[in-house]
Amino acid sequence: MAQHPDLELASELRTLFTRLIKKLRRESATGQHLSLTERSTMSLLYQQKQLLPSELAASEKITNQSMSQILNHLLELGYITRTASETDKRKVLISLTKTGEETLLKVRAERDEWLAKAISDSCNEEETNLLKKVMGPLNKVIDHE
Repeated sequence: MAQHPDLELASELRTLFTRLIKKLRRESATGQHLSLTERSTMSLLYQQKQLLPSELAASEKITNQSMSQILNHLLELGYITRTASETDKRKVLISLTKTGEETLLKVRAERDEWLAKAISDSCNEEETNLLKKVMGPLNKVIDHE
């Protein structure tokens, strides 16, 4: 079987993005106590406002039991609330608290500030413009199914 011509590029991009993600995780003191899935769950709740635990589990591609553990931890931290559904009292809707939203936004701001500084400190204007131009193709790759 012939090797795909972009296999080396794919490997280099994967390695680069993995390193960037790890670096960004370390650059937020606020987010250190949250797992990747907890932060992702909070982001989903921020976008969608309210979701069922099963919807969160499906979005994160984890079991309902695993999501239950994540939600219990976020509840202990005061980052989420559970509210009975008005249409079906057996169902519980999950939403972010004000503290949860503030924490999520602070984590994002800390990471954005670090990344903006890293770009300005290490890239010249031409390199910064190149980073802006590559955003479109990268988004296409990320959105590919």
